[in-house]
Amino acid sequence: MTDIIFDDIGSYPLPDGVTKEWINNAFSNRADDEKLFSIINDSFQQKIDAGVQVPTYPQYQDMNAQFLSIINNPDCAEEPFKVKEDRARILELEAIETAAAKYREEHGEKLDVRICITGALELYLKEFGGTDYTDILNLLAVSVDRFVKNSIKSAKNFNIKTVSIDEPSIGINPQIMFNDSDLITALTTASQSASKHGADVEIHLHSPLHYKLACDTPTISVIGVESAANPSYLDLIDRKVLEDSDSFLRIGVARTDIFNLAAVLNEKYNTNVWKEPARLLEIVTDMETPEVVTKRLEKTYSLFGDRIKYVGPDCGLGAWPSQEIAARLLNNVARGIAEFKKR
Repeated sequence: MTDIIFDDIGSYPLPDGVTKEWINNAFSNRADDEKLFSIINDSFQQKIDAGVQVPTYPQYQDMNAQFLSIINNPDCAEEPFKVKEDRARILELEAIETAAAKYREEHGEKLDVRICITGALELYLKEFGGTDYTDILNLLAVSVDRFVKNSIKSAKNFNIKTVSIDEPSIGINPQIMFNDSDLITALTTASQSASKHGADVEIHLHSPLHYKLACDTPTISVIGVESAANPSYLDLIDRKVLEDSDSFLRIGVARTDIFNLAAVLNEKYNTNVWKEPARLLEIVTDMETPEVVTKRLEKTYSLFGDRIKYVGPDCGLGAWPSQEIAARLLNNVARGIAEFKKR
């Protein structure tokens, strides 16, 4: 059995008393970096403590604005849509250096970290919608690659083990006008530095309908599938295609669709559980338990075997009601994976 690695997608609830408005202002005006960095670092530490092997920095920014605000800033651009390499910074990676240094001191080695970069196509769609200016798509792909390259170069107390290119529109958005060849070229450009560095390059999709695009991209090695909430997604994937292209899967083994999970409880108790937060704990005590995680992993492993490289929650946990319940879900996943490996 290959060593299955536990990672997470990124987003995470804010601590009690901190509003989304405060966070947005803190990122934009940089008036209170000490508090901002403390919030990011503490949330990241919770992921480590819950047992995530390759945690992602907590994503508290809008996935598009985080990168476009820099790319579109004339002071940060080499030319339109092409960011200067020294300005292609992910602020959150600076914030997590504290937790990473603590890990390094306690374990005698650097922590493996996953970073998530919004893909060139997603950024393009945000800016231009249903058009096909291939030259701009490729410039955005260069910018995405520069964020990765600069992140790898700047990391001090951690290793960037996994680089996830977030492209949720592929397979879902009918606005996409580019042909497969254009998309593969952009994906290859966006992930070339990560691949050269030896990181696992993952594509995070919300639908695996066009997963073969990733298999045909030489620099991408891992395909993310949100299969806990949507087991039928696995029917779309052919193990032989994975083997022939030497591609691997990142499998979702815990549901993160919190509103659907809460709806089940609403029906069960004939109430609005959002007004009774204590009832929401049932999601991690009775629904998304370690035993459920183990069963999902066993079933998926029976289908894809050593083509599975990463597992974790389907998607991010930013919409979950509290850090406590999000951390408990992550710990349930850690325990479920541990039980699977024992068997």
